[in-house]
Amino acid sequence: MSRSTVNRLVLGLVGVVLLGGALLVLAGGLHLYRRLGVEPPSGWPLTSADGPVLSTAERTRWRDQGWWWPAVVGGLAVVALLVLWWLSAQLRRPVPPELDRADPQPPGLQLRVRSAALAAAVQEAAVRLPRVTAARVALAGRRAPTLRAVLLLEPGSDPAGTVTDFTSGPHAAAGQALGLPDPLPLDLRLQVSPTPAPQPVRAARRHRRTPRVQ
Repeated sequence: MSRSTVNRLVLGLVGVVLLGGALLVLAGGLHLYRRLGVEPPSGWPLTSADGPVLSTAERTRWRDQGWWWPAVVGGLAVVALLVLWWLSAQLRRPVPPELDRADPQPPGLQLRVRSAALAAAVQEAAVRLPRVTAARVALAGRRAPTLRAVLLLEPGSDPAGTVTDFTSGPHAAAGQALGLPDPLPLDLRLQVSPTPAPQPVRAARRHRRTPRVQ
């Protein structure tokens, strides 16, 4: 899930909560229930302009229960962790959708490369390398983009040879696509699939036939 999607969900949820609270306050403050002849449900908050948001009985209903305060503290801790996670996500700068090419041809022409297309091309080229079964490639960073790649190798593969093949092949091609004079910063991780355990050999059952007596 992208950061923009999370932001939209968070803002939408906060907006729904604020809108619902504002409608409740407006309905109670303007006596809309009485004017419209509507009987609110039992325990409905803010039914009148003179009534409190929470009555004394509602505020002290669960105070004597042993689970009340741990539940309150746990809920507030979860909310605080979610807020901190959301703030940390805002501080991380994702890669821009388009990257400027360093040496456009012809001169004076500004060329741009789509980040998603470049990552997809590198991922497709990485899967074609010998003994690579799967790959996941992405670009990270705004000012200095970094190529992040995770390669899944077959059992018994040579990691050093895979690193050489990747840096001289897909990695170098990505830097050439951006027209960079220096190699594109790389964060490469290799994972080797475990060797499958040998299947136990089951002895074939031989059915002995009882000799017939003639």
